[in-house]
Amino acid sequence: MKKPMKFKLIASVSLLTIAFLSACGQSEKATTTVAEKAPQVNENNIRAHIEFLADDTLLGRDTGSDGYQIAANYVKSYFKQLGLTPMGEQAGFEQQVTFRKAFLEENSAKLSVINSDGEVALTFKDAFIMSGDSTSTESAISAETVFIGYGVVSEDFGYNDYKDIDVEGKVVVVLTGRPDDLPSEEGAHIGSGSEKLKNAVKNGAVGFITIHTPKRDAVRTFTKTASYADAPRLNWLDKDGIPFGKHPQLKGGAYISAESAAVLFVGAERTLADILSDDTNNVAIKGFALKSTVEMTSKSRHEEITSPNIIAAIEGSDPSLKDEYVVFSAHLDHIGLSSHGDEEDKINNGALDNASGVAILLETARLLSAMPEKPKRSILFVVVTAEEKGLLGSSYFATNPTVPTSKMVANVNLDMPLILYPFADIIAFGSTHSSLGPIVASAAEKINLSLSDDPMPEQALFTRSDHYSFVKAGIPSVFLMTGFKSKDPEIDGGAVFGDFLKNHYHQHSDEITLPIRYDAAASFAEVNMMIGLEIANGDKRPTWNQGDFFGKTFAQ
Repeated sequence: MKKPMKFKLIASVSLLTIAFLSACGQSEKATTTVAEKAPQVNENNIRAHIEFLADDTLLGRDTGSDGYQIAANYVKSYFKQLGLTPMGEQAGFEQQVTFRKAFLEENSAKLSVINSDGEVALTFKDAFIMSGDSTSTESAISAETVFIGYGVVSEDFGYNDYKDIDVEGKVVVVLTGRPDDLPSEEGAHIGSGSEKLKNAVKNGAVGFITIHTPKRDAVRTFTKTASYADAPRLNWLDKDGIPFGKHPQLKGGAYISAESAAVLFVGAERTLADILSDDTNNVAIKGFALKSTVEMTSKSRHEEITSPNIIAAIEGSDPSLKDEYVVFSAHLDHIGLSSHGDEEDKINNGALDNASGVAILLETARLLSAMPEKPKRSILFVVVTAEEKGLLGSSYFATNPTVPTSKMVANVNLDMPLILYPFADIIAFGSTHSSLGPIVASAAEKINLSLSDDPMPEQALFTRSDHYSFVKAGIPSVFLMTGFKSKDPEIDGGAVFGDFLKNHYHQHSDEITLPIRYDAAASFAEVNMMIGLEIANGDKRPTWNQGDFFGKTFAQ
């Protein structure tokens, strides 16, 4: 039975001591013969890390919380124990990130549509949702609307939904998603919300409305999305206190259900029903001017919080290569507390998302730091905050790196390795875009694992974890996960993965009571060590493949 939730953090000191005694003792035992041979993976180290990081005492490690800071202190202490070099700010391990937390004031979100039939006031949460505005405490806009298809622009793939359409001073209306013929990973970038907003601003729009489509509803319902409407939104602040990635030019924005959005198309050359049918059937869609005006207003409340990234390094042994870095990353945060009905348990412990990834990173750091001969290139470990808020901690580090971006040769990201079965293969999202693919395959083969293709291309996971912040800094990157093949013929790895996503992902049950296979965790740490060594000792640094979309977009 789940033990009652604890709200006092006093017990963290004794818990930290117990966990460290366990991990330290095992580490010493595992490396007693380091002078004679390479260190061996110790699954008990990984167990100790996960049990500490996923304990109730940390209350789900929410960004900026006391529980997150305790987790960060644990990681710092372990790096100190290993003798790693601090690579944060002011000669320490921490890189403090300041966030603006924007809350939408209650009952302040208003949206009305004026068309030839009159004025229609839509209902918040039932028909539309808005978020807190991090750039202003009061937002108001009244402007004409223009339908712009998906709102995508890509010279590489021949798309420009703004071509020959005037949106200057108007509110852009777009469908969620992207054209079906775009490749999965490239399309995920081109059709992302951040790219769509950039396109709207570049073309002079002053507002932005997204329509929730039936195709999207099959993946995540509007009702489910609306249930999170009251959650605050975070953005990191630059040195001038400006929220990164926000566009003050946009004075209002909303997300509207398909049924409610029909009023925007009254009197237009096409009905929304016809457009949604085209979207469902993957028929090309073109934009056109609408004959409606929208009025949007909202009020927001701001708070500032800080939360650190933790950064450390193992110095390389080669005089000419040690100023280059192989970067391992993993996010330390999770989603904190939440209430699901009458459940007594309110803590989202995040044992696999992502205590497991951090634990494996820590064991990888121990292994590499205990090598009889250090790798030629340096190894940088970046444990980031606020991944669950939109990859924010890694975005901050990639934008404000503590080592030169040009010296980071590759990133290997560890996020939610599903260590619930004895996996026989690994997946490296992004491996097809750079020379990291053959490197990962070679490292895996040395310990009798194979590298498999992406089994879920429709999910576009290459753009959905912290490695993508490094990609956008021009650094070849891969996101490693356990594959779907199992060494046990009685276990279907894909089915286990699907069950976790359905029944445990971002739920209270993602905790150490899951049947975690620490032998599988040890295998995952071993393959990570091998990948790090392959990159660090390689004659050449990894490169983007010739003509690769991401290499051309970000590395030039």
